[in-house]
Amino acid sequence: MEEAITRINDAVNGFVWGPVMLVLLVGTGIYLTIGTGFIQFSKFGYAMRNTLGKIFKKSEAGAGEITPFQAVSTALAATVGTGNIVGVTTAIIMGGPGAVFWMWIAALAGMCTKYAEVLLAVKYRERNDKGDWVGGPMYYIKNGLGKNFKWLGGVFAVLGAIAAFGIGNIAQINSIATSVKDVAIAFDPAVSSSSGTIALVTGIVVAAFVGVVVIGGVKRIGQVTEKLVPFMAVIYIICAIIVVIAHAGSIGPVFGMIFKGAFNPSAVTGGVVGAMLVAMQKGVARGVFSNEAGLGSAPIAHAATSEREPVKQAIYGIFEVFMDTIVICTLTALVVMCSGAADGRWGVKEAASASTTIAGFSTVFGAKFGSTLLCVGLLLFATSTILGWALYGSRCMEYLFGTKSLLPYQVAFVIVIVLGATMDLKLVWDISDTLNGLMAFPNLVGLLLLSPVVIKTTKEYFKAIKK
Repeated sequence: MEEAITRINDAVNGFVWGPVMLVLLVGTGIYLTIGTGFIQFSKFGYAMRNTLGKIFKKSEAGAGEITPFQAVSTALAATVGTGNIVGVTTAIIMGGPGAVFWMWIAALAGMCTKYAEVLLAVKYRERNDKGDWVGGPMYYIKNGLGKNFKWLGGVFAVLGAIAAFGIGNIAQINSIATSVKDVAIAFDPAVSSSSGTIALVTGIVVAAFVGVVVIGGVKRIGQVTEKLVPFMAVIYIICAIIVVIAHAGSIGPVFGMIFKGAFNPSAVTGGVVGAMLVAMQKGVARGVFSNEAGLGSAPIAHAATSEREPVKQAIYGIFEVFMDTIVICTLTALVVMCSGAADGRWGVKEAASASTTIAGFSTVFGAKFGSTLLCVGLLLFATSTILGWALYGSRCMEYLFGTKSLLPYQVAFVIVIVLGATMDLKLVWDISDTLNGLMAFPNLVGLLLLSPVVIKTTKEYFKAIKK
C-alpha cells in the first residue's frame, strides 16, 4: 500500500514541481512584472528605503493587528528555512553551478509575484470574530473574484492546512534534531547510542517554545519573529561572508562557473549533470521552494499588518524575496562553491544535504565549530519556519471551520513537532511537499484573474505619490 502511495505521489510531485508548473510560476511573475512597469526594478530604491530603511523605526499596531515589520518578519520566518541551506546545496549538486543563475531569474520574477500576493491580501482581507485581520489567497479569491470562486479558496485552504504539518513542521524539526545529533556526536562519538533520546528532548524543547508562542496568537508570533529573524539573518550572513572572503581567490572563477553552467552545465561539471534543462529546473524549483513566491503562503502573514495602504505593505514582498534568495541563498551557494565543498559531488544525490554546507563552513571555522554554527543556523531558521507555518495552517483551518477550530489545530501542530523529531516520516514529508506545490495552482489562478486590480492599484498609488 505504501509503495503504491509513494508511486502516485512521485508522479504527481513530478508534475507539480516539473517544467509546466515552473514555467507557470515564472511566467506569472514575468506577466505581472510587465503589467506593473517592472516595479521590482524601477521602484527598487523606493522599496529598500521603505522596508530595510525603516527596520529600526518604531510603529504601533492596534488590536488584532501587527506592525508592517512584524508582518514581514513573520513571512520571512516561514520563508527563510532549511531551503536556504540544504535546498540551495541540493540545487547546485543536482543541477550544477548554473542552477544558481536560474535561481536568481526565478527570484527576480518572484519579487513581483510576491508583491502582487501581498497587495491583494491587504486589499481583500477581513476581520474575524476575534477582531483579527485575516487574509491570503483564500480571501482574495473569495472577496475579489466573487462567491462563484469560493470553492477555489477552499481548495487552497485544505492544501495549506495539511501541508503545514509537513513542509512547515516535520521537515523542519527533523532538520533541527538531525543537526543537534550531529553536533553532539562531533564532540563525543559515544553519544551516538543515545541519538533517539537527543531527538526526543530536542522535539520537546522546540514544541514547548512553539506552543507558548503560537497559542498566544498572531501578535505574539509577530513579536517573537521581529526579534528572531534579524538576529538569525545577520549571524548567518556575517559567517558566510567570512568564509567567502577567506576563499576570495575563488570568487571570480565561481561566478564564471555559474554563468557558464547556466547554459552549458556539462562544460563545468564534466558531463555529470547533463542538459541545461536540469540546471534550469533545479535552480527555479529550489528558488521558488525557498522564497515561496507564487505559493500563496506569505500573504497570510502580511494580511495581519496595521498598514492600510496595500501597495506600501506589498513592497515588503519585493524586499522579502530579495533578502531570502538574492542575499541568503546566494551566500550559501558561494560558501559551498568557493570553499570547494561541492567539488566532485555533481549529480550525487546522497551529497545533497547539510553535510556539504557544513563542509564549506568547516574550511574556515573547523569541523566542530562549523557543524555547531550550522546547527545554530538550522535551529533558528527552522524554528522560525515552524512558527510562520503554524500561523499559515491555522488561518487555512479557520477559513474552513471558523475560529473554534484554531486551538485543536494548534495543539495537534505542537504534538506533531515531537513526533516529527523522533520518527522517520519521509512519505509524509514527500506528500506534504506535493501539497505545498499544489497550493500554487489556485493561488496563481487568483493572481492572474485579479492582475488588473494589481496593475490599477499600483499605478494609482505611484501616480498619487508623484503628484
